[in-house]
Amino acid sequence: MSRFDGRSVLVTGAGSGIGWEMAAAFLAEGATVYAADIAPAGCPDGTNAVPLDVSDEAAFGSIVQRILSDTGRLDVLCNNAGVGSTADPLTCTVEEWDRVFAVNARGAFLGIRQALPPMLAQGSGAIVNTASVAGLVGLRDRTAYCASKGAVIALTRQVAIQYAGTGVRCNCICPGTVDSPWVGRLLDQAPDPSQARQALIDRQPMGRLGQPREVALAALYLACDDAAFITGTELVIDGGLLAG
Repeated sequence: MSRFDGRSVLVTGAGSGIGWEMAAAFLAEGATVYAADIAPAGCPDGTNAVPLDVSDEAAFGSIVQRILSDTGRLDVLCNNAGVGSTADPLTCTVEEWDRVFAVNARGAFLGIRQALPPMLAQGSGAIVNTASVAGLVGLRDRTAYCASKGAVIALTRQVAIQYAGTGVRCNCICPGTVDSPWVGRLLDQAPDPSQARQALIDRQPMGRLGQPREVALAALYLACDDAAFITGTELVIDGGLLAG
């Protein structure tokens, strides 16, 4: 028997990278997976691909209602959708700040807000938010990104304490540098993308970048029954970067 047989899972940002691997992994473990993305055509085969702008509360609510109509329950929410920013405090515009927070922080809040009622009603549920090591330490040229991911970590802790003992758990994962399409797009903006990639590899104690599936499997662990005594924590998956 697979770990998520009979369970319904919603993954946001499932069109590529870490979110794609999350959706595929939950599907392989027997879940009914709703894979949401701004461009859902890229979501894994076998999932229920749905379009979603995570900053839109009504759209988020419609998807949750569809899941409840289809399956009668919502067991796991992975708030994974995110956007990046490569600006310092002087070059980060108010518009860019608001855009990053709308997806990274507001999106996580709206997902939690929509998922909590059915989870509390059924007395069980797991929320896994994708934060970042950038929410734990300061990184150059990541003003809005660091701040938004720090907000996700703080939100995770608050929700975990608010609902401890109800059967609903809330945790977050904090990836380091992962070899994903998202990181690839950032590297493409560098004057020398290959040199920039090598610089990222060189700063890794393990001598390589993380893989999206490695991060996805960490999310699966936090969502499964084996992690029943874990709530309010941030699981760092960074190849030893923060330990150095």
